[in-house]
Amino acid sequence: MKPNPTTRRSFLTLAGLAPLAVWGLAACGTSGPGGSTGGAGSASMWSLTGAPGETIRKTSIDGFNKANPDNQVKLTFFQNDAFKTKIKTAIGAGEAPTMIYGWGGGGLKAYAQAEQVLDLTDWLAENPKVKDRLFPSAFGAATVDDKIYAMPNETVAPIIFFYNKELFDKAGAQPPKTWDELLALAKTFNDLGIAPISLAGQSRWTSMMWLEFMFDRLGGPEVFNDVFAAKENAWSAPAAIEALTKVQELVAANGFIKGFSSITADSNADQALLYTGKAAMMLHGAWTYGSMKNDGDGFVQDGKLGWFDFPAFEGGKGDLTNTVGNPGQYMSISAKASAEDQATAKKYFAEGMLDDAEVTAWIASGAVPIVTGIEDQLAATDDKDFLTYVYNTAKNAANFQQSWDQALSPTAAEALLNNIDQLFTKSITAEQFAKNMNATLGQ
Repeated sequence: MKPNPTTRRSFLTLAGLAPLAVWGLAACGTSGPGGSTGGAGSASMWSLTGAPGETIRKTSIDGFNKANPDNQVKLTFFQNDAFKTKIKTAIGAGEAPTMIYGWGGGGLKAYAQAEQVLDLTDWLAENPKVKDRLFPSAFGAATVDDKIYAMPNETVAPIIFFYNKELFDKAGAQPPKTWDELLALAKTFNDLGIAPISLAGQSRWTSMMWLEFMFDRLGGPEVFNDVFAAKENAWSAPAAIEALTKVQELVAANGFIKGFSSITADSNADQALLYTGKAAMMLHGAWTYGSMKNDGDGFVQDGKLGWFDFPAFEGGKGDLTNTVGNPGQYMSISAKASAEDQATAKKYFAEGMLDDAEVTAWIASGAVPIVTGIEDQLAATDDKDFLTYVYNTAKNAANFQQSWDQALSPTAAEALLNNIDQLFTKSITAEQFAKNMNATLGQ
């Protein structure tokens, strides 16, 4: 299975918060801002270059246009960075395409509060089949003030706790089910001269994934929801301080590989540490499975890669089915578009987006689309065990927390990553972290 660039986390360009790899292709298509074909029942969509998403989206639109001669969609592709610039300019000028591609979270919140995108809540309630076939957990990042402003689409990429089965066998160990068991494993593997956990700390967002899970496991989704809502001193919640303290305890126990703060995720060095047997565990995105399969010299194919749920904390309030990561990608409808174009967009959402052909194409690319009822299709793949695990994790999640640096504004996200870096290198305390981040609330 090849890595899927539409879910791979090579994207920390915080000005746009875009979780997509860029392949250096020029923008294609001919429509300008607004891009409508101009007739009644026409609509426009901007999307991104790069395989496999570009081909899948084009095929989907072509099929919809062929089946709906009176409801045409004009599709235009842009490079990732060019898209981020153009979409902001177009929305600000009231010339956005009918369908606005995005990643939910903080960006969508800004659009919704400025009344630049349609509230889809009532329409989805009137068309329950449209919503019910998608993962319920995917709608969290599409929701602002209890209203849905975007249609989740494409694929899901939760954060997974991977482990090297060979090293666990050598240590006579089992995957940890509790935080205390994880701390005990740190000593077990260190005593064997094996790094317990691989971490690309220089990239910062890889360390963030630990806090995302720990906040949730200890205090439930309410802890970060209060941050997102900019409630006063939200970062100082008891569960937050406990999580920040406990992760430093793991650092002090040499839980992470020596020199983790100089290791980068973009180079896949953290993955290499796992599959070459230098580290026993790694918390990372589902997209790394494909990379390790391609680069690991049989590590995945020979059954040496395992995975398990993030451990529980004694007295923790979070539902153990909760997960974190990328719950999907998102498409909104411009509030400035004509009624006819808005109707065409809704028709595409209902009939064209994630239809059977698109679902099949995403699965063939090695990804898990956010559609229920595809168990048999996943089971027919060579990677059925892992893809089924990803599918069930996302589908059954009581809460799917979007990556914090996507959920927050660019300003707050950059401050978050800087403070996480200092927290993991023990340059600041848990309380200092909370104080620094409380100062960013509402930014």
